[in-house]
Amino acid sequence: MGYKSDLTDAEWALIEPDFQPRSRRGRSHKHAKRTVINAILYVVKGGIEWRMMPNDFPPWQTVYDHFSKWNKRGVWEACLDRLVAYRREQVGRAAEPSYGIIDAQSVKTVYASEERGIDGGKKVKGHKRHIVVDILGNLLFVMVHAANLSDTKSACEILERTIDKWPLLKAFSADAGYGGTAVTFCTEVLNRPLHISRKIKDGWAVLPKRWVVERTFSWLGNFRRLSKDVEILTATSENMIRIAMLKITLA
Repeated sequence: MGYKSDLTDAEWALIEPDFQPRSRRGRSHKHAKRTVINAILYVVKGGIEWRMMPNDFPPWQTVYDHFSKWNKRGVWEACLDRLVAYRREQVGRAAEPSYGIIDAQSVKTVYASEERGIDGGKKVKGHKRHIVVDILGNLLFVMVHAANLSDTKSACEILERTIDKWPLLKAFSADAGYGGTAVTFCTEVLNRPLHISRKIKDGWAVLPKRWVVERTFSWLGNFRRLSKDVEILTATSENMIRIAMLKITLA
């Protein structure tokens, strides 16, 4: 019997091409790629240490080696981007999005993590996860950086890199924290508007479009490895988010 985080046959069929070896020559691998990916998903979903994987998975060193190799090759990102385009077409939309929504989430880190900082407003010492999603909540771009960097300044690079990946984006949406620098940068450099959602009234309210990115953060919250950033490298943190979103997008 498998685990809740395991890929179904249909899910594996959608992503299998991305994880095939570049060349079919050479020795065959002892462990199936699907089994290795299931082990990685188990770590991300369950929030456990690599060394604590159940014995019915391949050795943790083998799993981590594949995880690291796919990180360096950009396999997770390429697979997720292809899947996003596929899912969009499935619901009758163009493969490439035309509208993006940006937001950030500050999370605590372990002491050895690189690029740590203090988010004074949230009183969090650690990282800030910046994501851009489409109108369906699909992940278009993610960047992890020190929590002390302001949203409006760090958004400039993030939005620019998002457009490099998805050039058909015509506009973005953000909350009031992105006013000023980011709006000016979008207008004058990127030649695209950044729509700022204003607070409708005192207390809780659903803001148009803004709820989409908040829902994506909520989805990510179901993966215990992301409840705190325990990764040393920010690049690894970004890939952990991509892996969680890969499973979410496959569902």
